[in-house]
Amino acid sequence: MKSCKVILFFILYLFLIYLSTAFSPQDNYLINCGSNTDAIVDNRHFLGDSNDRNSVHTSQGKSIFQENLNPSSNLSLLYTTARVFNGASKYVLNIKKIGTHFLRLHFSPFTAQNHDLRKASFSFSANGVLLFSNFSVNTTVLREFILMVDNFELEIEFTPTYESNFAFVNAIEVFSAPDDFIIGDGAKSVGPRGIQEFSQNMTLQTLETVHRINVGGLKLTPFNDTMWRSWVPDEVFLVLKSAAKIARTSHVPKYQKGGATREIAPDNVYMTAQQMNRENVTTDFIFNITWNFPVDAGDASHFVRLHFCDIVSMAPGQLYFNVYLNGFTAYKDLDLSSVTFRELATPYYIDFVVYSGSSGVVQVSIDPSNLSSTMRKNAILNGVEIMKMVNYVASKSGSKKRNVWVIVSSVLGSFILLSVVILAALLFFVCRKKKLKPKRSESAGWTPLCQYGSTSHGTLSDGTSAGPNVFLGQRIPFAEIQLATNNFDKSLIVGSGGFGMVYKAVLGDNRKVAIKRGVPGSRQGLPEFHTEITVLSKIRHHHLVSLVGYCEEQSEMILVYEYMEKGPLKRHLYGAGITPLSWKQRLEICIGAARGLHYLHTGFAQGIIHRDIKSTNILLDENYVAKVADFGLSRTGPCLNETHVSTGVKGSFGYLDPEYFRRQQLTDKSDVYSFGVVLFEVLCARPAIDPLLSREQVNLAEWAMQWQKDGQLEQIVDPRIRGQIKLSCLKKFGETAEKCLADYGIDRPTMGDVLWNLEYAFQLQESDSLTEPHEISNSISPPLPLPESLRNTQNEAYTGDGASDISTSQVFSQLMTNEGR
Repeated sequence: MKSCKVILFFILYLFLIYLSTAFSPQDNYLINCGSNTDAIVDNRHFLGDSNDRNSVHTSQGKSIFQENLNPSSNLSLLYTTARVFNGASKYVLNIKKIGTHFLRLHFSPFTAQNHDLRKASFSFSANGVLLFSNFSVNTTVLREFILMVDNFELEIEFTPTYESNFAFVNAIEVFSAPDDFIIGDGAKSVGPRGIQEFSQNMTLQTLETVHRINVGGLKLTPFNDTMWRSWVPDEVFLVLKSAAKIARTSHVPKYQKGGATREIAPDNVYMTAQQMNRENVTTDFIFNITWNFPVDAGDASHFVRLHFCDIVSMAPGQLYFNVYLNGFTAYKDLDLSSVTFRELATPYYIDFVVYSGSSGVVQVSIDPSNLSSTMRKNAILNGVEIMKMVNYVASKSGSKKRNVWVIVSSVLGSFILLSVVILAALLFFVCRKKKLKPKRSESAGWTPLCQYGSTSHGTLSDGTSAGPNVFLGQRIPFAEIQLATNNFDKSLIVGSGGFGMVYKAVLGDNRKVAIKRGVPGSRQGLPEFHTEITVLSKIRHHHLVSLVGYCEEQSEMILVYEYMEKGPLKRHLYGAGITPLSWKQRLEICIGAARGLHYLHTGFAQGIIHRDIKSTNILLDENYVAKVADFGLSRTGPCLNETHVSTGVKGSFGYLDPEYFRRQQLTDKSDVYSFGVVLFEVLCARPAIDPLLSREQVNLAEWAMQWQKDGQLEQIVDPRIRGQIKLSCLKKFGETAEKCLADYGIDRPTMGDVLWNLEYAFQLQESDSLTEPHEISNSISPPLPLPESLRNTQNEAYTGDGASDISTSQVFSQLMTNEGR
């Protein structure tokens, strides 16, 4: 009996210690929406919102309570009721502490007396910042946001869409975050230009939580976190599970003043980690651990917080490793002991900003540094948080002035445009009988760029500032672009890419165009911007996207193209809700793209190498005519006395020429390799890299080549077109793709040869009366397939779900290092 009292006293003592260290926010609103009663969830008291308590009230619009009449036994009390809004309505909360706050909205649809909550469609915002539009749910969902509250009221507004006419919410949490939870100038921007200070105040950004990962550990519920967060295991996100090994400790982390706290991440996150699994490696083989975290495929930047705690070293100074984000170096030679005052097991976190673009993935990788000793090569990661940056907040005070400027500039732009039209008409009548001679620089081809200082060893934009007529495209006033896009109305967005958002617009002369806008106020992407203008100003071809004009006013980087009605080829191969292309259409698209590339390679003295051929850079017009686009990474080809261009590796993983990667020597055959991947992508209707597939299928080029070499290519053809392809056509198409993907450029055909063979394949599809297909010139016979035993041995060298074989992993690891440099 006495021992029981001792145990109870000890438990009570620990509980009191927990309470004394638990975070107690100054603002703490927990609302059980649509309920007359309170609910206790995870030891937290949610108040029913039937009366105005804790300075909570609703305004504007009619709202009603709804009750779930058939709740399941394991359903949280928060999800048995909901408040339903039949019009735009808002919760208004009085705020005591200005600063960073958490906002959590709970949605759990059910069928009530008057509403089926699954049919609700609505938007919601906080203090005027749109958080979500056209929002609807079929299952229980929690949306968490971290935002700056800069006045003494927080308004959370729900606005039904016209289709559903109602909105709902089950529960709301609003509480203030600890001081310095988000540091204004603490994040590093990681991308093609290296590691830079993030230029804007991070505390002013609105963040939406996408992933919160306990690396190497178990799931953590809000009960285990002083900030009531949930953390999920990392296993499903690992690209290669066998590359990682879990590390654990039973010792509580050593928190240091000014560093990470339990509010940054709980103890359990820092007490587990993933480290390098070197148990089955007998040589000094370098590999990495990679996680792929899916995000929305759109034009968005993400705030990434990485958590570290050295629980694997025996002494300080033994652990050095590198960190990569989306293939770029984020932290090189990280020594945790040097940033934690030579203390082991001390929590440390780093904040980054990365741009995800249209990839739909934020990738995190770690590998040992070259500073590591041979016997202690290791790398660790304890936790990952990924948050979407909902909006960029630069200055709230300037919004009204900007609106006035838009109106004024539109009026002035219209006046100037009218004046220009009148002046042009007068000039036409005066000069119509005169024969104007073109300037010498305007009649020149691509080669004059060399005389302005550019060589085959420099970028296209190296010499753009020296020549007076380098940019021959039309300059378009910013005011006209604002008018055409309705001041960059989000409803006009038709796509996004690494450079920026793409808007559908109509210029003043009724030309339908696509307007690609770089990130406002940023100089990132300036070389690609100039390169695109330089290339497209000097070339015109039916199968290359035309540049209508550009704008460099007000620190903007804007490109205006002809509008391609059907969008990127990728969308028509495996996009949702789109009628699949027929085999004949796919062949015609491949032929069109090949014609454009052939012109690019041979239409000028040195030729132009695209360097980023992929299905997203082949666009289709209203008649499904293919045109090659996106010349931001393009380079002039080698001069007459050279065989290649020496340059750093650029391109897209999955399409990248392995010879170019290994030797950093670029030729037009690199485009041929990338186009070979596109050919298989067209045939199989699947991405070039799909980490969610089994390891032998992750890399399309390697997977398809194996089937081609085995003579069974028909087994992996898109089932939707399998019955449309004649075997003679498929044979010629497969042989063409195979030769494009030869390991060495000298063994690959030219784009002219590729074009000839694709046209022949089209003829074979149309008629079976043709004779034996013409072979691609200057190409060798494909190597024999590996015996089954050797294939298995090769695969065993680099095992795990969602990864390709050992050569691909080495290429990918080294690529990330090169890109980061």
